Amino acid sequence: MVTAEEIVCCEALPLLSLNHISLLCRSVRESARFYEHVLGFVLIKRPSSFDFNGAWLFNYGTGIHLIENPSLAQNEIEPEPRPINPKDNHISFLCSDVELVKRRLQAMGMRYVTAVVEEGGVKVDQVFFHDPDGYMIEICTCDKIPILPIASRIAGCSTCSLPLDKQLRRADNGGGIASGRGSCGRFLENVMMESLSLDMMNFSF
Repeated sequence: MVTAEEIVCCEALPLLSLNHISLLCRSVRESARFYEHVLGFVLIKRPSSFDFNGAWLFNYGTGIHLIENPSLAQNEIEPEPRPINPKDNHISFLCSDVELVKRRLQAMGMRYVTAVVEEGGVKVDQVFFHDPDGYMIEICTCDKIPILPIASRIAGCSTCSLPLDKQLRRADNGGGIASGRGSCGRFLENVMMESLSLDMMNFSF
């Protein structure tokens, strides 16, 4: 087993972006309908070599891959609705109008709970609900909270020790963050790209 110390001493994997989220479901048809009509995903072609029932959907820069698991439907009894717990595992999407989201969910007859996160005077609205298999979905305005790197993650870097405005100016001049030299430079570059991606992923119902 790899220890935490061994992981810290290694460079992170050369990832590009989140590609897709894969979910087991009782009914591909029912789940695909949910992700299409409730969340606005679009069905796309999946490899014809697959010998199992499933569906691929895409929107907002990422994919949802559904895999039908017959064992989930065996001896199925209509379950009691699971409590909606915001602290449960979940997939989160940004939106531009939480109130409109809530009205749409009410019109669909879907149960949901709301929460508010406050940070430095900024309020983030959250709406939580379940998909047909009980997977948690969050719709939020989390882009209101700036993405800031943890100081300990970038300690010891001359660029990262500068105020953020000076870091960005250095990046504009072709050094530090923009050049991606060193692990912290790549880290900050990734943070900036993630922030840009979040802005581009905003959607409205």
